Amino acid sequence: MSTTAQPLKKLVSGIVLNLDGTLLNTDGIVKEILKVFLVRYGKQWDGREALKISGKTPIESAAVIVEDYGLPCATEEFISEITPMFSNQWCKIKALPGADRLIKHLRNHEVPMALASNSPKADIEAKISYHEGWKESFSVVIGGDEVMTGKPSPEIFLEAANRLKIEPSNLLVIEDSVPSVTAGKAAGMEVVAVPSLPKQTHLYNSADEGSRVLCH
Repeated sequence: MSTTAQPLKKLVSGIVLNLDGTLLNTDGIVKEILKVFLVRYGKQWDGREALKISGKTPIESAAVIVEDYGLPCATEEFISEITPMFSNQWCKIKALPGADRLIKHLRNHEVPMALASNSPKADIEAKISYHEGWKESFSVVIGGDEVMTGKPSPEIFLEAANRLKIEPSNLLVIEDSVPSVTAGKAAGMEVVAVPSLPKQTHLYNSADEGSRVLCH
């Protein structure tokens, strides 16, 4: 990773991390599953929705795919069909470079950590169960199904602060998507962006407001 902006404004008391695209390399799995799934409908995944679905909730992402590809099914049907395909692949998702080292470092220094993802909590817990020491490292795990509105709403981050019992302004968010960076800033937290779209780093400018932009 390399830094390209100013240092953080202040010390922080805790960390809130995203999972997919920040700690886990899920992009490849998503692409492969969508390629296979769309073939059923005579469609070919071309990656044009990558930006549209980045950081979205599962329902929002599904709605984008159904609409853009003109699939003859409802969003709910799409989700029910594709969810088992994803569940079978959780064990194959690898940690992104530096993720294990970061988690271990924060744990060894007793830094409070929360996971806050738009994914359902059950999926989050299933994914981290395949990575040694991760489950025990997070004192708080929040899924998108536990809040009323997902990112870019700040609700999930504010809930993380509440459960950690730390003021939002004393928390650092580490995120990979533009909606998530927006949510972290709206929650009044410091934000470090690890862009999931390396060629679109200009979209993450809001993370520079007292924060940093990091690239894998």
